[in-house]
Amino acid sequence: MTIKVLIVDDQMMVREGFSVLLGAQPDIEVVGEAVDGREAVAQVRALRPDVVLMDIRMPGMNGIDATREIVASDDSSKVLVLTTFDLDEYVYQALRAGASGFLLKDASARQLAEGVRVVASGEALLAPSVTRRLINEFARVVPVQRAGASAPAGQVEELTDRETEVLVLIAQGLSNQEIADRLVVAESTIKTHVSRILVKLGLRDRTQAAVYAYETRLVTPG
Repeated sequence: MTIKVLIVDDQMMVREGFSVLLGAQPDIEVVGEAVDGREAVAQVRALRPDVVLMDIRMPGMNGIDATREIVASDDSSKVLVLTTFDLDEYVYQALRAGASGFLLKDASARQLAEGVRVVASGEALLAPSVTRRLINEFARVVPVQRAGASAPAGQVEELTDRETEVLVLIAQGLSNQEIADRLVVAESTIKTHVSRILVKLGLRDRTQAAVYAYETRLVTPG
């Protein structure tokens, strides 16, 4: 299936550059562009893209507020945040708002395309090592009380002991295969556990699950 992408950035050269790079991929189609968050929200409603490449700092409605609106109103479009800084507090806020991952603006064409594919499939943030470093850093610098979004409706008490164990390992940045190896079970079993965790906690993907685990202090940095 072709992955439909919407590019959101207030800089024309950035939009055009990403459009050219992604347009060269056989399985990715750029279906539209937007110059700010408000236009992005409108374009998502009209175009129903699979992935939204979202800049954070834009005039008018910023990427964080746009992400929150898109996630709240659309069940299918996933947001991949674009940022200049890999340890930007705004990225953490975007993840809490519902973004499924982040990507640096200086990413290579291969990294850009792979990032879009990974987020479209609902898998890890990008690489497990990136997930581990990013979530740990943000858990240190952004206290729970500063978070602006409400907590997910689900409660960790609803999870079984094995599901809780899997959630902890997700938050530590392990892939499904790595978790399967750790628990000595089949990878398909872990995928089932992950799906049940997301349903019980009302989360969109494993990135949100990792954020949830840190914010509820089920897992602590370090």
